Amino acid sequence: MTPEQYVQEKAAKSGSSFYYAFLFLPPPQRAAITAFYAFCREVDDVVDEVSDPGVAATKLAWWNKEVASSFAGQPSHPAMKALMPHVKDYGIEASHLHAVIEGCRMDLEQSRYLDFAGLRRYCHLVAGEVGEVAANVFGRTSDKTVEYAHRLGLAMQLTNIIRDVGDDARRGRIYLPVSELQQFDVKAHEILNRQAPFGYSERFTALMKFQAERAHRFYDEAFALLPDADRATQKPGLMMANIYRTLLREIESDNFQVLHQRTSLTPLRKLWIAMKTNWRGR
Repeated sequence: MTPEQYVQEKAAKSGSSFYYAFLFLPPPQRAAITAFYAFCREVDDVVDEVSDPGVAATKLAWWNKEVASSFAGQPSHPAMKALMPHVKDYGIEASHLHAVIEGCRMDLEQSRYLDFAGLRRYCHLVAGEVGEVAANVFGRTSDKTVEYAHRLGLAMQLTNIIRDVGDDARRGRIYLPVSELQQFDVKAHEILNRQAPFGYSERFTALMKFQAERAHRFYDEAFALLPDADRATQKPGLMMANIYRTLLREIESDNFQVLHQRTSLTPLRKLWIAMKTNWRGR
């Protein structure tokens, strides 16, 4: 299997909303973003699939060395071998990859965030930096587009957090800021237990509405930041945004039943949203 086949298989297997946006890109850009996405999945899987934190930390340290070696001209992992031919053309820097690894390392060291400022720092690393790389690959002419990409990455990561409250609780993690749990009088054990009557209280619903309203605000801010000159090239990002925002609205319409289930959109619906965004350009 070639490195290119490896990253393509990695991306396709994930079933991610990102994959549907990639389908509309010209081959060189599709190859670059697919390789970068495969790298992100590899690093993220270390945290999600390795049960021993010490082993996971060792693996992340290996990835930091692999990034440094790759940018020195000696990649060894297929994801890096697939990515490196594209880094110069699309302004992908080692710092972008190290930031993603750092964000995943945070998952090993903390399972709570005291306030939104701390959570936002985490989102910047695991989503904002990813958004910046994606915007570079898609094509941009303005620094405003970088701001748009970071704001959109934040909105999408907050959507992930809302969707995954139950899944994260099973791993002992709560990404909802402690200060906001206190604000709405929701106790950590109510989320970690994921059981009625503690879970789906009016307090929990109010907390989740607060989270969703903030995510919507960041989507609106991101769209307002995107310059008209870059709107056509950034359509893949808009496809992802529309898929994620549709997911958020589904969760809202289901009254935030996220503790015992993981809401998702069907592949056909994701493809339809991507196609519709491609036609409409927004």
